[in-house]
Amino acid sequence: MNERTCIVTRRAGEPDGLLRFVVAPDMSVVPDLKRQLPGRGCWVSAERIHVEEAARKNLFSRAFKAKVTPPEDLGGMVDMLMARAALGSLGLARKAGQLVMGAAKVDSAIRSGKAALVLHALEASPDGVRKLDQARRAVVWQEGPSIPAYKLFSEAELGLALGGTNVIHAAVLAGDTGKAVLKRMVALDRYRGGSPEDRMMLAATGDHDDAAEDME
Repeated sequence: MNERTCIVTRRAGEPDGLLRFVVAPDMSVVPDLKRQLPGRGCWVSAERIHVEEAARKNLFSRAFKAKVTPPEDLGGMVDMLMARAALGSLGLARKAGQLVMGAAKVDSAIRSGKAALVLHALEASPDGVRKLDQARRAVVWQEGPSIPAYKLFSEAELGLALGGTNVIHAAVLAGDTGKAVLKRMVALDRYRGGSPEDRMMLAATGDHDDAAEDME
């Protein structure tokens, strides 16, 4: 297998679609999300089911040709690290002035085409999400950008990352910081089994009647 081939699926891929793991001095398996740790690494497709399968089937020992020990909950550890990185990038976006909070400001950012992505807290009401989805569809109807939306964090997690309380809806604005946030959200969503591509397609091909009604 070449250097960037998943040890589970045996398929080669680009680094952004794979997770790198290395062996620590105590022979434990360590995730290397930034791909900067020294030593020989192995790669796993960047989805939790593949990480857990690699640990369950002892594929790391085969890949490293040594008796290594993955942490008991390696899948959960990777999730925590990816979530921490994603929330940290949100904090940087807020400090850079590239993030807005609150349904009204998010709606405005969507309709102006300034939003790079939308975030809903896990506790967000279906009605609140629906209204912002209408705005996203309306933008696409008017041949604007397809803006992805994610529901990955609790209200408490978003509030802690953004220095506020009751953070239910937020939008990250387009720009360099926004691109960095989007990259991490896409990665986390994919790791948890979501499909941002499907969500973007839904926004692009959503109910035109709803969009037309919303623009009246």
